[in-house]
Amino acid sequence: MDAGLDTLARSAPWLPYALDLAGTFVFAISGAMAGIRQRVDVFGVLVLSFVAANTGGITRDILIGAVPPAAIRDWNYLGVSLAAGFLTFCFPSVIRQRWNPVLVFDAAGLALFAVTGADKALAYGLDPVMATVLGMLTGIGGGMARDVLLREIPTVLRADLYAVAALAGAAVVVVAHRLQLPYGLAALVGGALCFALRVLAIRRGWQLPRATGHEPGMPGAGAGQPRPDDD
Repeated sequence: MDAGLDTLARSAPWLPYALDLAGTFVFAISGAMAGIRQRVDVFGVLVLSFVAANTGGITRDILIGAVPPAAIRDWNYLGVSLAAGFLTFCFPSVIRQRWNPVLVFDAAGLALFAVTGADKALAYGLDPVMATVLGMLTGIGGGMARDVLLREIPTVLRADLYAVAALAGAAVVVVAHRLQLPYGLAALVGGALCFALRVLAIRRGWQLPRATGHEPGMPGAGAGQPRPDDD
């Protein structure tokens, strides 16, 4: 590992790990709530919790050569995922808030994983551009797998500023690393930026231009439109 990782380990060895587990927890809740919304059984809820919480990180680790991936090597990732899923299954009404809980917790997980994913990619020697991309991939991977298992169009393909928000958060960490700024500050600013962009996009309907020009009656015409519970 490079000098950046050594500096990080000396200054705050617990911080990236703690943020990674926090992201695992909130993404697991989003997976569990998505399963409850689709009325799957308790095993399905736990599967969706683990998939939503860990697919992005596993994909990132395989791509950068950190094998076996942390989510498989460290039992804490499985434990946190299952605990979050089981608590959500038992007390779904406590999780429900004014906003759609799947989207709120998904935004929180997106922010946490975008910053930790970019940092880990940098620690394994990736260049700034690819570290930013892998930060985004870490953030969106779990939500994509969750949606595919539930036979839904992945949020990243239809949501307002989803991958863009993750890119912005990861970019903050990468720029801060280049400027040799403290990781804690970079993670806070990057995570807050990602979360704020995503939540504001949900509440205010900010979105990138959408594909048009389909013919009436064409299969898939209307695909990609937001679901009613995305508001």
